[in-house]
Amino acid sequence: MTSTAAPLLAAPKKIRTGALMVALLAACTAFQLNASMLSPALVVMARELHTDEVSIGLSQTAFFTSTALFGLFLPRLSDIAGRRKILILMIAGMTVGAVMAAMSTSMEMMFAARAVQGVSGSIIPVCLLMLRTEITDRKQYGTMMGIVAAVNGGIAGVDALAGGFLATAFGFRSIFWVITGVGLVAVYLVVRIAPDSRPSAGVKMDWRGVVPLVLAILFLQMAVNETGKLTSANFVHVGIFVLLGLASGVVFWWLETRTPEPLASPALLKQRSTWAMVLTTILTMTGVFATANGVVMSLAQNAEVGFNLQADAASLLLLTPYALVGWLVGPFAGKLAPILGYRTILRIGLLGSIVGIVVLAVWGVHSMPLLIGGTVLLGATYAGMANIMLNGLGVVLSPKDNPGFLPGLNASGFGLGAGLSFAILPAVQMASGGATLGGYSSAMLVGAAITGAAFLMSLLIPKPTNAEVEH
Repeated sequence: MTSTAAPLLAAPKKIRTGALMVALLAACTAFQLNASMLSPALVVMARELHTDEVSIGLSQTAFFTSTALFGLFLPRLSDIAGRRKILILMIAGMTVGAVMAAMSTSMEMMFAARAVQGVSGSIIPVCLLMLRTEITDRKQYGTMMGIVAAVNGGIAGVDALAGGFLATAFGFRSIFWVITGVGLVAVYLVVRIAPDSRPSAGVKMDWRGVVPLVLAILFLQMAVNETGKLTSANFVHVGIFVLLGLASGVVFWWLETRTPEPLASPALLKQRSTWAMVLTTILTMTGVFATANGVVMSLAQNAEVGFNLQADAASLLLLTPYALVGWLVGPFAGKLAPILGYRTILRIGLLGSIVGIVVLAVWGVHSMPLLIGGTVLLGATYAGMANIMLNGLGVVLSPKDNPGFLPGLNASGFGLGAGLSFAILPAVQMASGGATLGGYSSAMLVGAAITGAAFLMSLLIPKPTNAEVEH
């Protein structure tokens, strides 16, 4: 007797764009909630797990480090094993980690749970790869890319507010149960709707190359994390981690020259589309991330030289407009990218981000309206333009014979840059007077200078082929 039941992972041959977007947005939302809903709940987590905020902050570090490491190879594995299969694996792993976190009774359990959730780190790049396979019209793809990538900046600011409310009303575990629910919905939608593609079917995964590459990024991330401890940092350990990272990188390069089907050939690594792209991402994140999420928030809550806001009020006045504006601008930036050029939109976003940071550093430290205005400008130019283009360029610059590697490496660049940002800018602030107006201004001006370096690096990114409309 022949069964007519469709296999679990079978998807319809014809995929409507609207249905596909629902599935991909559900997947991206599930990932983003892990990053944004917990930020306002860290104090509650520390209290309910009977620990301090520093230890809880390390659980966040475990999550972001894990996302960077898994992001190095899962997009490439999706080329070989199937993108829908790997996307389902990532969402399911993230959901299992959310259940583990909700049931955690110790910091050790929470560390393990957040590390497991890090398997979801390359959800957005894989979603963009799937989207590009299905949508061949360049203008339509640009718009849809902008919508999907905009989720990476937050769910219109509602996620952070919801996280704070849930933690206050029901405890931090309720956040993870909400994430679990969203994850289950995302798995169902991807199983039922999302198409599959295997552009590198038949190619063997270069696991031998994955190991030293992951070790290289891990050691460099550990060096960044140690540096971020500022006065308590052990710089002997920092030096050892950097040397181990460089040694692992050399081993990776050596292996890739001797592998028939490498994770990334030396020829690919030498291309400007690889190193200029990733360095632009790292520099952008280093200049902007801690400025918007750390220095400005600290100034707003400082009772002596700042504006003496409570954490929830600071989030409402600064982070919510920042995320909301970025969420609104993103689709328009994506729509314009194939017409004006991905690099043009990126550079406009970077220049606007520099202006926004300078406004914050020079005038925002003295005026709450200008602090809000500078943050909103940063939301439009960074979250709504530069961030979208950095994600998008990582996909459209990827080579046809290895489409997953560059988006994965670029995704790790986001994590490494964020870590560097929280290591460098607070150190500059401490060296320039600490929690003083001069200290805050100096940290932000250094952030503006690093963003300027990102703009200069972006001039080396080559024009993507087959992604823009010819005039």
